[in-house]
Amino acid sequence: MIILKTRREIEIMRKAGRLVAQSHELVRKYIKPGVTTKEIDQMVEDFLRSQNAIPTFKGYGGFPYSICASVNEEVVHGFPSSRKLIEGDIVSIDIGATFEGYVGDSAKTFLVGEVDDEKRRLVEATRQSFYEGIKYAKTSYRLSDISHAVQQYAESQGFSVVRDYVGHGVGKDMHESPQIPNFGRPGKGPRLQVGMVLAIEPMINAGTYNVKVLDNNWTVVTTDGKPSAHYEHTVAITDGEPELLTVL
Repeated sequence: MIILKTRREIEIMRKAGRLVAQSHELVRKYIKPGVTTKEIDQMVEDFLRSQNAIPTFKGYGGFPYSICASVNEEVVHGFPSSRKLIEGDIVSIDIGATFEGYVGDSAKTFLVGEVDDEKRRLVEATRQSFYEGIKYAKTSYRLSDISHAVQQYAESQGFSVVRDYVGHGVGKDMHESPQIPNFGRPGKGPRLQVGMVLAIEPMINAGTYNVKVLDNNWTVVTTDGKPSAHYEHTVAITDGEPELLTVL
């Protein structure tokens, strides 16, 4: 069942989302060669707790950290570690914050220093595929119209769309109905309604879309070792244009 949110609920989610956006801004200013993803994890956790928010991911299904930090060929659910980022890395940082019982969820892929053209193009295409998708995040469309637009754009740029992991509804729980694939035929799935809140999150690979899970049972990597990028916002469906809730 898809849970429609009231205006009051969306207002709280806007506050949760703003804390996520502020966290990403802290990451953007801090990230550089020599920094570890464990340091980023601690910084984000400290900030969220200082704002009376809870890091949503910590303990979720047994996940041991406050953020997901996925470097280069890691797609999603990367564990923060003491590995130092180096010039040329890309790192996807996924952050969830629970504030007054509601979740904001957003991911961005950051460039570490000077990055090669392929990685830069991948990151830009992943971000743009999100914006191509949300052109269809309106009440006149169906859910898979978003999915189709993401896929069409990513593949037009020579990249592939991860099939095994999808976006999702979000609210009091981080993962609510419906699931939102980043691929598929248009015109399928539920019609979008005012009050739906969706975490739309393209995960785009430079090579094949095939992925596997590492021995920690969390971290997802590309099977060919090529880089992957991730871009996500929490999006409210309104009676007009979609509203991004995880922004400053």
